[in-house]
Amino acid sequence: MIKRLCIIGVGLIGGSLARALRAAGQVREIVGAGRSAENLQQAVALGVIDRYETDFARAVEGADMVLAAVPLGAMEGVFAAIADHLADGAVVTDAGSAKGSVIASAQRVFGAAADFFVPGHPIAGTERSGVTASFAELYQGRRVILTPLPETAATAIARVRAMWEAAGARVVEMEPVHHDEVLAATSHLPHVLAFTLVESLARLQDKREIFEYAAGGFRDFTRIASSDPVMWRDICLANSTVIQAMIERFIGDLQALDRAVEARDGERLLQIFGDAKAARDRFVEK
Repeated sequence: MIKRLCIIGVGLIGGSLARALRAAGQVREIVGAGRSAENLQQAVALGVIDRYETDFARAVEGADMVLAAVPLGAMEGVFAAIADHLADGAVVTDAGSAKGSVIASAQRVFGAAADFFVPGHPIAGTERSGVTASFAELYQGRRVILTPLPETAATAIARVRAMWEAAGARVVEMEPVHHDEVLAATSHLPHVLAFTLVESLARLQDKREIFEYAAGGFRDFTRIASSDPVMWRDICLANSTVIQAMIERFIGDLQALDRAVEARDGERLLQIFGDAKAARDRFVEK
């Protein structure tokens, strides 16, 4: 049971966690924090949080669990605002998609020996954002990756693990560097491709006709291009080296496909498409 949970950033991720923990009866009080009082008032009206503060220092007072669910570029500012106001025994965790930058920010603010900080990342979400998009079932059966450091206290890890498991998630642990490599390939690159495709087509002269006749495949492939641009800007900046390597690798593969099309090499095209179909079918079945 979490006595007082403070969620800084009550959007899809933070709001869904609040709803899930409340539904499971695993939290007594939820305090929301953010820059927008209007969004926080809406969160209260929806029953997602009990009360709110726009002052982060006041928001974390008395909280035994604090979740920072803000864009990566805002993480360090949040940590700086709450560092001197955390309750004794409080645990701080986050929901950032690139762990290297979050850990660096936490160490600059909290110090290298901050055993109460548990870096985390829920592998869940939709293309929608904001508290109105949140729902209690978001984490059911989904993975949450924790990337604790050598100095992270085992009790803090256990408490964060228990919180996410109460929300229905499957919790695993991973090295931060490996996390950023895996997510660059499986999440960051797909979002970059979707954003780029839509932006590219939107600049075509006959773009109205293109979008008018776009079929289900276009809608499915580009769904994630409706995600929060600020969040994805920050992710690209925070994990730039690994993302750039994945983009360069993909460009090489795309150029190989282009050569096959140019050469009318049907066998090579069939091999590429067949291998891709088999790989995705295995993923879906698993």
